Amino acid sequence: MKPCGGVFDLQQLNSKLQVIEQTLAKPGAWDNPQELTPLLQTKGRLEDEITRYTNLQQAYTEFTDWLSLARDEDDPETLEVLEDLLATFSSKLEVTELVMLLAGKDDARDALLEIHPGAGGTESQDWGEMLLRMYLRWAAQHGFKVEELDYQPGDEAGLKRVTIRIAGANAYGLLRSEKGPHRLIRISPFDASGRRHTSFAAVDVIPDVGDDIAIEIKESDLRIDIFHSSGPGGQSVNTTSSAVRITHLPTGVVVQCQNERSQLQNREGAMRVLRARLYALEEAKRNKERQSAYASKAAIDFGSQIRTYTLQPFRLVTDHRTGIKYTDADAILDGGLDHLQHDYLLYCHEIEQNT
Repeated sequence: MKPCGGVFDLQQLNSKLQVIEQTLAKPGAWDNPQELTPLLQTKGRLEDEITRYTNLQQAYTEFTDWLSLARDEDDPETLEVLEDLLATFSSKLEVTELVMLLAGKDDARDALLEIHPGAGGTESQDWGEMLLRMYLRWAAQHGFKVEELDYQPGDEAGLKRVTIRIAGANAYGLLRSEKGPHRLIRISPFDASGRRHTSFAAVDVIPDVGDDIAIEIKESDLRIDIFHSSGPGGQSVNTTSSAVRITHLPTGVVVQCQNERSQLQNREGAMRVLRARLYALEEAKRNKERQSAYASKAAIDFGSQIRTYTLQPFRLVTDHRTGIKYTDADAILDGGLDHLQHDYLLYCHEIEQNT
């Protein structure tokens, strides 16, 4: 199996970038700008990698230079500078390590993220809304673009279902750590007796393949239903039939989009999700481990959770895959997921290295 991580080769990265720049400089290369999108995205990723590697190298050189100086001089100010440089180098090294772990073939893609509350009515639906808030805050912290494709509000609070697209560098690679059932333990704000409740919600994350991969979808295999959107008011959302639900008959996959735009745009959004779903299914067939993980989504119950968020009687987040416990539960629910994702990717890397 391929390892999760990779090795930086600055010369190789510069060579790849040079080939792309030569392609873009050819006569007529920009006649069809839309066809250049994948190439430009690759160019951007290569430039980011080169900048990241160069910055890391500079931070290391500066640190080692000051380290040599500190050995020769017993100066408190020099030691303070050295301490700051070590913190800077360590931070850049951690970021570089994280990127090197994102070596899966789909890791660089944007992500489609869905949240489905488990049984439990209002409790679970509210938990689904809390998870959505967590991911929206995480995306905002990274400067990622978020597009809501489908949202069905809960009966009293929270949500029954939501699908969002998160676009940004390595969005899928980072968010694949979130795939699976999430459990919440808290004193219920909906229980007048103040009892402790346990709620579940399933999170699914799939790579957004867009139009990059050719997936044959026959029009005759589709059932398309048009209906009124069920989201909040505005833009005639509840007065026009603009929401689109598409059922892929051969597989039974159902997707829908009702993001308060036109029927045509909703259909395009639903088809985007359908292509990604069919791609994920095909990939699952080729990999038994991924196939079993995909099938396990149906079990949103005790014993199946990947992570538990305990808010009462103490505040603790436990990742059941890595076995690591985190005491900063509030920061995590505010979108502070980076260290959890990093630990998960290291865990993934160790497993694949030992397989």
